[in-house]
Amino acid sequence: MDTFDAIYQRRAIKHFDPNHRLTKEEEARLLDAAIQAPTSFNAQHWRFVIVRDPALRRRIRTEFGNDQAQMTDASLLIIMTADVKAWAKEPGRYWQNAPKEVAELLVNWMGPFHEGRDWLQRDEAQRSIGLAMQTIMLAAKAMGYDSCPMIGFDIEKVGELIKLPADHVMGPMVAVGKKTKDSWPKPGQLPLSAVVVENSF
Repeated sequence: MDTFDAIYQRRAIKHFDPNHRLTKEEEARLLDAAIQAPTSFNAQHWRFVIVRDPALRRRIRTEFGNDQAQMTDASLLIIMTADVKAWAKEPGRYWQNAPKEVAELLVNWMGPFHEGRDWLQRDEAQRSIGLAMQTIMLAAKAMGYDSCPMIGFDIEKVGELIKLPADHVMGPMVAVGKKTKDSWPKPGQLPLSAVVVENSF
């Protein structure tokens, strides 16, 4: 599929075929596309929690997810999380294939850039989640599937269910699968004149 077609055709789908599953090859292709998303310092903060246990998916839906059917019915339910301390965990591995002088420069810069700036560490982790999540949704569309990003759930309780490490943060969920019903028409995009600012406000 053409990239622009995927961008314009991607919609948040609420109704999925509960009997459909992606093949292992399709799932691997989707996730491999996700990790092509950019991250600050190439730290690759994202951690994709794939919820396969049907009972866990039902519990997320009924107890903590406002009974959103896509949580149980989609082929994949991915909880987007990120390691806020990724920058400090063997940072050399993020640059192992780069020229030595580039690797040394960036690895040595990662510590001073992040240390003592908890807000920045969290912001970078969440930015990484967003970039990877959009990549997943566009890749799914290009593969002939649909998706639904979701933030309407009890973040703290779901974090407990998946045993989220203390140095990680929760992001949205994304459901991926075969739709059974189209979404409603786009509710309306703001005109470019309302969102594009040249040089300064």
